[in-house]
Amino acid sequence: MDKALLKASTIALRDCLKLSKGESLLIVTDAKLRAIGVALRDAAIELGADPVLVEMQVRSRDGEEPPANVTHAMMMSKVVVAPTTRSLTHTAARREACKAGARVATMPGIRRDTMIRCLNADYYKIAARTKRMTELLTAGSLLRVTSPAGTDITLPIAGIKAIASTGLIHESGGFGNLPSGEAYMMPVEGAAEGVFVVDGSMAGIGNLEGKKPITIRVEKGYAVSIEGGAAAKALRAKLEPLGRAAFNVAEFGIGTNDAARITGSILEDEKVMGTIHIALGNNMSMGGTVNVPVHLDGIVKKPTVELDGAKIMDRGKMLAD
Repeated sequence: MDKALLKASTIALRDCLKLSKGESLLIVTDAKLRAIGVALRDAAIELGADPVLVEMQVRSRDGEEPPANVTHAMMMSKVVVAPTTRSLTHTAARREACKAGARVATMPGIRRDTMIRCLNADYYKIAARTKRMTELLTAGSLLRVTSPAGTDITLPIAGIKAIASTGLIHESGGFGNLPSGEAYMMPVEGAAEGVFVVDGSMAGIGNLEGKKPITIRVEKGYAVSIEGGAAAKALRAKLEPLGRAAFNVAEFGIGTNDAARITGSILEDEKVMGTIHIALGNNMSMGGTVNVPVHLDGIVKKPTVELDGAKIMDRGKMLAD
């Protein structure tokens, strides 16, 4: 038995999801992450819950729907945990499960070291930090993000409600990533302008440390050019088959987890305190209208973030913490 992984699984279920004795728990996994799925099942049994472990084939990309029978099982469960290679966060299956009242935690690409390190963080402190940042973003109208690598982008956000991914998923219909720690939102559709340079990591591609960053130019809310080395070419290859909607600027987020590190796994990378991320693709989970089966986040290091002209981050230091 992997005691460290079992402990992290227990924290995830008991503390983050408030799993109680007798509750129905569905664990959705695939062959690559089977060991984590099994650890979650074993932890659930120890907690006196009623777990079911379902293994599906690895999806081809983040945001692709699971099989219909998995979707149905998600909707019938009180609690759902999804340690899957590809993300189920921005899928209709996840949204329908929450609509049916399930508490859902998605764990796309979760690694053993990430789970052990980040699920031993103080989630009550992370939650307080995340909520403060979420309140600021919700009250704001215009974001400007710059970085030493060349980012300079404006993102109108007036009237958009930011979302606090605190890691504490205790209410019926609630959802979030585990591990967690981010304040995020969709920008106004069709309005973002400028350039963002992904120099941390890119979802579906990995850690960009020591590699040529990805420079993404945005006009009227869509990426119009993606330049750089092999990583930029790989990103274009993921987006182009899906059409213009895949190039939509879908999300702006701020990492708030002080235990997270850039590892190449976007699940952890987008939570790193001192970074921001901007995603392309689907924004339906944030109240948007762009429904495309992809959602890819790019991490920007050492950002300066201005909200309505006032700095809330300065070269990676969170001023509103």
